[in-house]
Amino acid sequence: MSLREQLCEYGRRAVELGLVIGTSGNLSVRQEDRVAVTPSGVALDRLTPELCPVVDLAGNLVEGESQPSSETPMHLAVYASGDARAVVHTHSVFGTVVATTMTELPPIHYNALLLGGTVRVAEYATYGTPELAANVRAALEGRRAVLMANHGGMTIGATLEEAFEATRLLEWLCEVYVRALGVGTPNVLTPEQLDAVVERAFNPPVFPRRAG
Repeated sequence: MSLREQLCEYGRRAVELGLVIGTSGNLSVRQEDRVAVTPSGVALDRLTPELCPVVDLAGNLVEGESQPSSETPMHLAVYASGDARAVVHTHSVFGTVVATTMTELPPIHYNALLLGGTVRVAEYATYGTPELAANVRAALEGRRAVLMANHGGMTIGATLEEAFEATRLLEWLCEVYVRALGVGTPNVLTPEQLDAVVERAFNPPVFPRRAG
């Protein structure tokens, strides 16, 4: 599947799962010094491969006729600062709720470790600006996910599938947190408890094989 075809596939899935609405949200995937990105002003479930532009790492349009997403500078800033090869940005409901009310999403479930632990909320800046790109890049350091104040969320991965699954996990964690607040005060896992989870992951139990 080509990079552009991948954008269409995961764009459609993002709409089906309610992670975006209208023309909000954008995705990109990198191969060497080229980045395929979703176009500006097109709903993600209406994408076709030819609509998805390709830019170089400086943001110059090198393939396609459509204008790249207005958030392309943010994607390129992420690629410039780490080893990510795919970026997914959504305006999911629970992620946006947390991004609008909190300064971070604490680790209330050990699966937060799959995103790097506590998810930071990047300071607010107008979408599509260098300021937002810089804020996101700083908040993403050492993490696979970031929330953007009064905006939405972003995840990264080695592949578009990996980044998309990180987005699904981020939204699940946000929903659990928001729903837990409706019952009481959510318990936050301690560093020691999280370390124990890591230790367990690297030393799983071995079950003896039954004789005969």
